Amino acid sequence: MEKKSEDKPGVGFLFGLPSSSSSFVPLSNPSPPAPTLTSSRFTISSQLQNDSTKEKKKGKPVEIPVFTGFQSKLESQWRDVQWTEEQKKSLMKAVSSYRPSCKDVPQARVLLLGPVRSGKSSFISSVQSVFNGRVTNRAMVGSSFNTSFTKKLQSFNIRGQNGEDNTGLVLCDIMGLGDGETTGLTLHDILSVIKGHVPEGHKFSPDQPVGTETAGYVKTPSLRDRIHCVAFMVDASKISSYHKGFGSTFKQLREYISELGVHQVALLTHVDQICPETARDVSNVYKSLSVRDTMNKAGALLGMSTSYIVPVKNYASELDLDLNTDVLLLSAVDHILQYVDIFFQDYAPRHTGSKMI
Repeated sequence: MEKKSEDKPGVGFLFGLPSSSSSFVPLSNPSPPAPTLTSSRFTISSQLQNDSTKEKKKGKPVEIPVFTGFQSKLESQWRDVQWTEEQKKSLMKAVSSYRPSCKDVPQARVLLLGPVRSGKSSFISSVQSVFNGRVTNRAMVGSSFNTSFTKKLQSFNIRGQNGEDNTGLVLCDIMGLGDGETTGLTLHDILSVIKGHVPEGHKFSPDQPVGTETAGYVKTPSLRDRIHCVAFMVDASKISSYHKGFGSTFKQLREYISELGVHQVALLTHVDQICPETARDVSNVYKSLSVRDTMNKAGALLGMSTSYIVPVKNYASELDLDLNTDVLLLSAVDHILQYVDIFFQDYAPRHTGSKMI
């Protein structure tokens, strides 16, 4: 028998935030951090030249530092990634050949969850583009700033290279968090999706929480109907301006999701918008100090270690694929699949064929 009290936690709790939250203004005149400067030995002003002349007359060697700007890039990567065609092929093969270790589950289902315009649909389209060999937008991507383009639960199969058979991975898109008081998701609806109760194509409404009366409601979902991993999406360019309520929202979500035995990771999107070096060449992402700093902020926002977080650059205005962007996208998918495997290792051996209530 179903336990309604467990099935509908927080039905009245809305994860939407007022649209005015987009106008968040940080505290004025914050104290800037001390800059890290690089230097070389070269004369940069007439004043320095005059000073050097005086020192020369005294017979002293002169070394005049010249400040060339802020150090925005490290000499070596803080995560080891090979930006080669061979690495891309290896990652594509790993994703294409992936199959869940549980024989009763043909495909792993991963739920993408995050604020409006955090890049959920764009990530799906970008991953599909890598396997299609050209930039495509199969998952519809919106451009509205305050509302979520995605209103319903949509599942996207990731096909193998050149349109081959489906891989063992399904990416599930859902309405974004923080859409406002009339369109936000409820905690109850999110957990219902993860438990496998929500039918494909269900359109969400805060006034009509998912329940047994919902058309197509799955009363006794099997393991294959469930979500096997949750990937939180966070926009790197907005990490400092997110409404302060998002922190508690994410942490409450993570607590409930963890109680269901589902592992979570996070994707830091739009990293090219916070680092010019990365925008010019994606392979600089793991040399970028700004990306590393933003990743730490994302970890604090989500309440998770940065070891669970990977940066991502989605295809947006590009018409052609880029090798380094492909490697970064595929690395993110591979990262997700590692935690999908952990779910099946932890859960499936004890619950194969069981039903979720």
